[in-house]
Amino acid sequence: MLSALDRRHTVAPPGYSRWLIPPAALAIHLCIGQVYATSVYKNSLIAHFDASQTAIGVIFSLAIVMLGLSAAAAGTWVERNGPRKAMFVSACFWAAGFLVGAVGIATGQLWLLYVGYGLLGGIGLGIGYISPVSTLIKWFPDRPGLATGLAIMGFGGGAMVASPLSRQLLSLYDSGYDPDATAGATASGTALVWLFVTLGVGYFVIMMFGVANVRVPAADWQPAGFDPARAKVKLMVTTASVSAANAVRTRQFWLLWVVLFCNVTAGIGILEQASPMIQDFFREEGTSAVSVAAAGGFVGLLSLFNMGGRFVWSSTSDMIGRKSVYVLYLGVGMVLYLLLALFGQVAPALFVLLACVIVSFYGGGFATMPAYLRDLFGTYQVGAIHGRVLTAWSAAGVAGPLIVNGFLDAKGTPGTLTAAGYRPALLTMLGVLAVGFVANLLVRPVPERFHEPAAVGSGGVQGGIAR
Repeated sequence: MLSALDRRHTVAPPGYSRWLIPPAALAIHLCIGQVYATSVYKNSLIAHFDASQTAIGVIFSLAIVMLGLSAAAAGTWVERNGPRKAMFVSACFWAAGFLVGAVGIATGQLWLLYVGYGLLGGIGLGIGYISPVSTLIKWFPDRPGLATGLAIMGFGGGAMVASPLSRQLLSLYDSGYDPDATAGATASGTALVWLFVTLGVGYFVIMMFGVANVRVPAADWQPAGFDPARAKVKLMVTTASVSAANAVRTRQFWLLWVVLFCNVTAGIGILEQASPMIQDFFREEGTSAVSVAAAGGFVGLLSLFNMGGRFVWSSTSDMIGRKSVYVLYLGVGMVLYLLLALFGQVAPALFVLLACVIVSFYGGGFATMPAYLRDLFGTYQVGAIHGRVLTAWSAAGVAGPLIVNGFLDAKGTPGTLTAAGYRPALLTMLGVLAVGFVANLLVRPVPERFHEPAAVGSGGVQGGIAR
């Protein structure tokens, strides 16, 4: 039965529709995107374990760090073994993370939650995140930005499904839990256990849909009407192939690492503090004009723009080019951060507009990066290269909150901050974006000395290995 997971059994038959591949990818990304919804039950975990916010927050940070590390370490393995086996392994680790975490909650052992959701779940996150990327790019050589945007927007949208689902499940398993009626309501340990079990089993079943339906194109397949020769006239799009081992030796790889790191660091600066930030910006004499409910709605709106930006901006990059769209993300992003720092407190509508566009650039940066890598390094081992670049996400996941929280801690205590307290952090993020902007401008085509021999590259495009 396990042999059905092998690459040779996933080659699409003649006439197979490539539009069946994005739903298979979405089945994975919508599930692992749940990681953005951990705040829903964070207070319940704090109460259950009688732990600090930092101790519980480590679970999320550990999962994100493991995402980047596992994506980098397993990238070549994913390319060699194909998307079906990679998706299956991702589903196993992701589900195991929930189940081991449930045991930790049931026994009161916080370290098991670290091992389960943090380590095992994080490995599932990393492998699952990169597993459909190179396959989508091979199915959509004419529109790689659209293809990756379709899949990766699922990761941004996963929290939109998981957040209300988790609240409803906790209410089902604990009749005394009503987050809408009581501020700071916490669910019982038993409800948390059953939540983790339900999510683990449910997500595994959904991810199996992706496993069953994913296919790789045949070696001689091309989309109707597509002429590969057109790519030759585009300066930043190569028809050659670069291996993952050679890619990390190029200046281009590290420039893009810096670009992703800067874009993600700045975006997390908004996301990590979204709810208290909008309340603090409109606080006068200790009272905020923005209610807790309105702040929660703002967080949901940011999730929508995070998801939509992944599709809209990535698709736009097919028309204007990857380098140009990152000029937009980083250049316009600097202007928006400056406006937010200086005038964000003028009106809630202006604050929301600026923050939403910034977060859409954050999401778009994630979705556009695989296509940018494909342009520069070819399709040979683009999944493995993408995995290595994602270590920038792990680094940004630590750096972004540290920068913002460090400035805020110096300015006052939660509940007393105002817009002025955020200004140094926002202006620092403007400087971070400026570094990324310069790095993007320095990106040039990869020198020929890093290219694979023609026979290896052409074989690897479809198989992911040299033949």
